[in-house]
Amino acid sequence: MSRITMTVLSVLILISACTSGSKTGTNRQLPVYLDESKTIDERVEDIIPRLTLEEKVALCHAQSKFSSPGVQRLGIPELWMNDGPFGVRSEVLYNSWTKAETTNDSCTAFPALTVLASSWNMELASQYGQALSEEANYREKDVQLAPGVNIARTPLNGRNFEYMGEDPFLVSKIAVPYIKAIQDNGIAVCVKHFALNNQEYQRDTVNVEVSERALREIYLPAFKAAVTEAGAWSVMGAYNKFRGQYCCHNNYLINDILKGEWKFDGAVISDWSGTKNAYEAAMNGLDIEMGTLKPYNEYYMADSLLYFVRNGKVPMEKLDDKVRRVLKLNLRTAMNRNRPWGSFNTKEHTDLARHIAEQGIVLLKNRDNILPVDTKKCRKIAVIGENAVRTHASNGGAAALKPRYEITPLAGIESRFGKEVEVSFARGYSAYTPMIDGRIASPAYDNIQLAVEAVKLARESDLVIFVGGLNHNWRQDSEGYDRESYNLPYGQPELIRRILEVNSNVVLVLVSGNAVDLRFAEDVPSIVQAWYCGSESGHAIASVLSGDVNPSGKLPISFPATLEDCGAHAFGPETYPGVNETVTYSEDIYVGYRWFDSKNITPMYAFGHGLSYTSYEYSDAGTDSFVYSPGDKVKVSFSVKNTGTRDGDEISQVYVSQINPSSERPVKELKGFARTSLKSGESKVVEVELPVDDWAFWDEQLGGWNLEKGRYDISIAAASDDIKYVVSVEIK
Repeated sequence: MSRITMTVLSVLILISACTSGSKTGTNRQLPVYLDESKTIDERVEDIIPRLTLEEKVALCHAQSKFSSPGVQRLGIPELWMNDGPFGVRSEVLYNSWTKAETTNDSCTAFPALTVLASSWNMELASQYGQALSEEANYREKDVQLAPGVNIARTPLNGRNFEYMGEDPFLVSKIAVPYIKAIQDNGIAVCVKHFALNNQEYQRDTVNVEVSERALREIYLPAFKAAVTEAGAWSVMGAYNKFRGQYCCHNNYLINDILKGEWKFDGAVISDWSGTKNAYEAAMNGLDIEMGTLKPYNEYYMADSLLYFVRNGKVPMEKLDDKVRRVLKLNLRTAMNRNRPWGSFNTKEHTDLARHIAEQGIVLLKNRDNILPVDTKKCRKIAVIGENAVRTHASNGGAAALKPRYEITPLAGIESRFGKEVEVSFARGYSAYTPMIDGRIASPAYDNIQLAVEAVKLARESDLVIFVGGLNHNWRQDSEGYDRESYNLPYGQPELIRRILEVNSNVVLVLVSGNAVDLRFAEDVPSIVQAWYCGSESGHAIASVLSGDVNPSGKLPISFPATLEDCGAHAFGPETYPGVNETVTYSEDIYVGYRWFDSKNITPMYAFGHGLSYTSYEYSDAGTDSFVYSPGDKVKVSFSVKNTGTRDGDEISQVYVSQINPSSERPVKELKGFARTSLKSGESKVVEVELPVDDWAFWDEQLGGWNLEKGRYDISIAAASDDIKYVVSVEIK
């Protein structure tokens, strides 16, 4: 039902309600649930007694692939849900995954959330959410199935490209403004996947065992921030089990923590086919069941729920709580007639997509300042690698979009450099494996010949830009599967070595949503982590390569030198991918940089690392006091000066360490950051506020947060492995 139809129907009901039972119609008042001057809670409580039992149950399960029913009799519209975190997904048929093949659903593909996280820019996150909600409103969606805030525990997770990195503080700070901006426009977010969905391998059956401390300190903070700070209107349950019970109806996660401790007043929506047990779903907090592969009346929350309530096995209060939450979600979105109409595929949106990409691209390495490209020296540029001509936004699973266009890296490079120098292309390798009758046929390209052609072109060129990395193929960066290997696929390392033998001027541009093994690239002078940048990908990459944009992104994930250096892979198969469908998080709270610090392991590229075409100098670090109490905020200040010749942005990070804690703690933890724009030669004083209460750890003996007195060190850093200053304070 469109918003226009809903409005017309509501008006008809209003007329009926105002005139029924009276010849003049002057003695009837507007029903409370249609009176927008009333609070949402008042309107909900007016609706509930008007509903039949069957209507209540119907609100709790799907009626199509992406909608749940309303109550037509009362003018309550359907709820329309939509993937995903980077744009508004194309339409599918009502009761099928088959694409509808309409001509008006080609959206703007915004960069992946790893890109947004790499910008460390909360204002930009708000702009992202604003633009995404405008596109969702234009398409008349009610619930955007985003953002994904799961922690990047292993670089093999096929879905890491949808998430925002390994650190719960950074993820929270980026997610909150993104969520607020979307919901300010009357679109509900559905924060996912609650919780511990940190691998795609056996995601439908795997059971996660993790300590309470790691759960609270690492895997739940971003969800908590989404609920308690951003006020998320819906949350999506995960596919996996947690401590033996499926997350979509996990009593501890949903009833005790989400709805109990955090006072969540929104709706819990299952992941598609994530519901597994009718009685648990009824009792353990699931509100809307989506995607179960059965006729809709046979969903776990359909006829079974009706039976349970009629026979007293599920109290009416339980059902009414679900209905109350679903109606509140509906009144906030579909029944909110103050929602803006939105806009779609505007120049403002594509310009923003490019800006996000430019701010999130990370310069990992730049030996001898080979970048930015000097066209006076490089008269012939060879672009090599299949990712130079491959588009990515239309693949990857639930995050796949139907973009109106996607600029490839080759197109962006040709557009930027083609008028100044000669730009040539060689594919170099092929990731395509055509299928015939369900079987892999002979490759579409001869990889040996492709490599020969690429090496020949490299020999004849002044500069090689190798655009490689991963893609959204099976067992790459894609929903439903994890990567099989940490290595770059399709023979890329071997090809790059061969290219280096004939031309040492090589820039490696990595298109991926995950860390990869880069030990082979020791002799590559420059490496750029370009991620998946959406519609304007090629233009953004070319802007950074040319120096039109000074790179400023910093990594939201660590790049281990080897897979075994990663905590999730340090204990054998029990910790990944699991044994007998159970995975145990033996690394506990030591995820990402916390693990490298605790084991004194040097990563290939550290969390927070990112280079620039200019340089920065830190000085004058201090705090506003030396002694603090619980509830206080520490004001950290320091000066940053741009000592180079180019304007740029520096991302400064603030880490906190407890000295002599009573319980084992990470060496340091991110507790603040700031992004500062500086012109060449300019210096600014940067201030970062650190709430002392955020320094507490989860004390399993106390069953709560514990902020201990004593000394704490505050580290001002350019990256987790690049500490500039340390300031000590005392907590009373």
